[in-house]
Amino acid sequence: MFAMVLGYTLPDAPWVRWVSPVIGTVMYLWGGWPFLTGAVSELRARKPGMMLLIGLAITVAFFASWGASLGLLHHELEFWWELALLIVIMLLGHWIEMRSLAQTTSALDSLAALLPDEAERVTASGVETVSPSDLRVGDVVVVRPGGSVPADGRIVDGAADMDESMVTGESRPVARAVGDPVTAGTVATDSGLRVEVTATGDDTTLAGIRRLVAEAQNSTSRAQRLADRAAGWLFWFALGAAAITAVVWSAIGMPDEAVIRTITVLVIACPHALGLAIPLVVSIATERAARGGVLIKDRLALESMRTIGAVLFDKTGTLTKGEPTVVDIAAAGELDADAVLALAAAAEADSEHPLARAIVRAAQERGLSIAPATGFQSSPAVGVTATVEGRTVRVGGPRLLEEVGGADVPASAAWRDQGSIVLHVVRDGEVVGGLALADEIRPESHEAVEALHRLGIEVVMITGDAEPVARSVARTLGIDRVFAGVRPEDKERKIAELQAEGLKVAMVGDGVNDAPALARADVGIAIGAGTDVAIGSAGVILASSDPRSVLSVIELSRASYRKMTQNLWWAAGYNLISVPLAAGVLAPIGFVLPMSVGAILMSLSTVVVALNAQLLRRLDLTPEASVRAVLER
Repeated sequence: MFAMVLGYTLPDAPWVRWVSPVIGTVMYLWGGWPFLTGAVSELRARKPGMMLLIGLAITVAFFASWGASLGLLHHELEFWWELALLIVIMLLGHWIEMRSLAQTTSALDSLAALLPDEAERVTASGVETVSPSDLRVGDVVVVRPGGSVPADGRIVDGAADMDESMVTGESRPVARAVGDPVTAGTVATDSGLRVEVTATGDDTTLAGIRRLVAEAQNSTSRAQRLADRAAGWLFWFALGAAAITAVVWSAIGMPDEAVIRTITVLVIACPHALGLAIPLVVSIATERAARGGVLIKDRLALESMRTIGAVLFDKTGTLTKGEPTVVDIAAAGELDADAVLALAAAAEADSEHPLARAIVRAAQERGLSIAPATGFQSSPAVGVTATVEGRTVRVGGPRLLEEVGGADVPASAAWRDQGSIVLHVVRDGEVVGGLALADEIRPESHEAVEALHRLGIEVVMITGDAEPVARSVARTLGIDRVFAGVRPEDKERKIAELQAEGLKVAMVGDGVNDAPALARADVGIAIGAGTDVAIGSAGVILASSDPRSVLSVIELSRASYRKMTQNLWWAAGYNLISVPLAAGVLAPIGFVLPMSVGAILMSLSTVVVALNAQLLRRLDLTPEASVRAVLER
């Protein structure tokens, strides 16, 4: 054939006629080996599929060609060129499929590459260089500026801004100091640290993330089961179509065309694209999610997220920061607000109480000078007392006012209505001001609620806090419904009530106290899990504490479903149209699909499905990008 196309003459020698059979046999046995072994495996498993169809097609072409070469069959049944082209094209499609899957696997393997090749372990004689695999729990390692943490641990010396984007998806560095946990693979961007190792090897966060993603990719979803069934149906459809094609063409006296048409049907009907349609989308989706700090434990949860009608947020630590913050200051007398806060911070400096830490932190954030205090005393349910610059300063609640016989600052009534904690500052027995402390709302919560509303999703908040506190937060954020004063064990019942209204509910909680509720919800989302990837009750884990990440899950769910649907329609629709053409239904009007073109179309369908799935890689799952995408629609 090539001699005819290129215009040259083959040598007139007896051996020339055996060149094609020899090369064709090598192509069949070597190039066709992956398909032949796959066909045998499918036969043994009694699950006929794409490999059996391909194996059957190339085997028919191979034996028909040998029959023609040996003079046992008509010379027109010699398909050596077509057989070689068929195997090359199918190998190309198979290579593209494997390469697409390998990209996802290598992207996950790159998580392991985040670990440094060497670690500097502190010993009695100095510092020694070891492999991270040689580290043990309790070892202390040195992390240089710009270096990666070799194992999960706790900072024992130093402070640094840590780049944790590879774990949480957060693009901004996070300040970490003595006592704070750090994760293997994160980077100390600006200064060095000493870290005590708390976990190594398979117990580290990165190992847990890789394990979760692998489990998600290997789990079976509704869409995958549908694709598997469709591939099984398509095998019998192709086999039936091939049999009918062979019978019809033979009956009209064209046995050579019968073989050609039959092979073409078997080739073009191979459900390669159908077998790739779902797994590739899932692999890319879970990999992209992991890179964005979204860990998919259950593929069914990801599929369900696109149909959610209500998102139920636990308030503390989810919509709010989960720690007290000074939200307002009122001065009474000659002092201004800053002076009142500085006095309170000086008195509370030696206290470990969360409210004390919040007051000191507020003074530091304002750049106030905190005077040294002496004679610190703490009285439960009353407050603290200390001597600051020679004067007695006390900070406390209502019981303190009763002791000193003072009056509330005028703003305290409004503060209590908002659910704030009210503390008074007393100097030498005189009330000089008051502080309002509350669980501060995360700035990101406003955007999260607004974006969910834009998608037509109802936002519900549930909390164990009192009604005034809950109503204040809900009013600020524009939340639709509030369940206040709910104990952890009763949260599950509230979700059942929402489901009874016909809503599909996603529950967003911390994954610990909310475990029963997360399990009861249609989709359980553990937010702020950080490095705890072992939460069993959540189908989705958000490594960061940003509530906008819920939008990332919704966007991923909808984009994945869209790609799955497109791929399934393309793969199945292509076969339903191309198989009759391959069988020769248009032969009466002069159109017959060549076998080589059939092979090209079969591989092309695989390429189209693979490339369509690759478009998911363009999806930006950072919380800010997901919210922006929703709000700009």
